Amino acid sequence: MSEDPIKSFRNAFQGFLKEENLENTYKQKQVIADWERIMGKTISSRTTQVYFSKKILFVKLSSAPLKNEMQNSKSQIIDLIEKEIGKGEIEDVRFL
Repeated sequence: MSEDPIKSFRNAFQGFLKEENLENTYKQKQVIADWERIMGKTISSRTTQVYFSKKILFVKLSSAPLKNEMQNSKSQIIDLIEKEIGKGEIEDVRFL
């Protein structure tokens, strides 16, 4: 029986990312692209910018009260992101 072509592609793509040392970059881009799904529409609608620098996620928010609330929930936010991309891929979240 032949191998599933989607599984074959996924394995080849993951191998490419690993070989080219792009796994972390790909996972970071996933978080940015999926920000609304991870955090929800309310938070996403008040987010003006999301980016990584090394293993630190920077989130620029348009609401000062939300920024304070997010700061207080930092460990839960890191946990949510780690569920998406795995442990050890993010060291900190900073709210701007």
